[in-house]
Amino acid sequence: MTFREMLLINRSYRRFFQEEQISSEILTELIENIRLTPSPANLQPLKFIIINDPEMNRKLFPFLKWAAYLTNWNGPEEGERPSAYIIIMGNRNMSAHIGWDYGIALQTLQLSAVEKGFGACAIAACDKEKLRELFDIPQELEIACVLALGKPRETVVIDDAKEGNIKYWRDENQVHHVPKRPLHDLLLKEYLF
Repeated sequence: MTFREMLLINRSYRRFFQEEQISSEILTELIENIRLTPSPANLQPLKFIIINDPEMNRKLFPFLKWAAYLTNWNGPEEGERPSAYIIIMGNRNMSAHIGWDYGIALQTLQLSAVEKGFGACAIAACDKEKLRELFDIPQELEIACVLALGKPRETVVIDDAKEGNIKYWRDENQVHHVPKRPLHDLLLKEYLF
């Protein structure tokens, strides 16, 4: 699979084959991949919690908010929920550039999941205090987001954004559409030969 193919597959999936488990070995490998990535000043301020235990998944799920643009949908039903999660945290006392680490970690995790045949959805809209309590997370760690993982159960397609509208939506066949801005909207200037 080429890098571009991986990018096209790497969507925010919100429905999964819940019964298809992700092994502890794969979850650990995903974190190992992050360990090898760059970090500003090589500070490596991130910490992770990996979860694939069905009971812990059940406890974590109510603290997540799914798909803000889909106002009539409260998230995946039982049987369509993620089979694993990774909580991404960072110590802001260690780095002033922790946002870079979060971005590198998320992209690395998601592409690593794609390589293994899984999909993901990064969820920053969550009850971070309830997560802190459930997993006994120290106060010095900022909870950035929860990455939901599983075998995708939905089709997600990329569309061209029309008139600047970038809100994702689902059609009558429950295909999830993600509008992307055209390339010329991204390029401010070009100095090419």
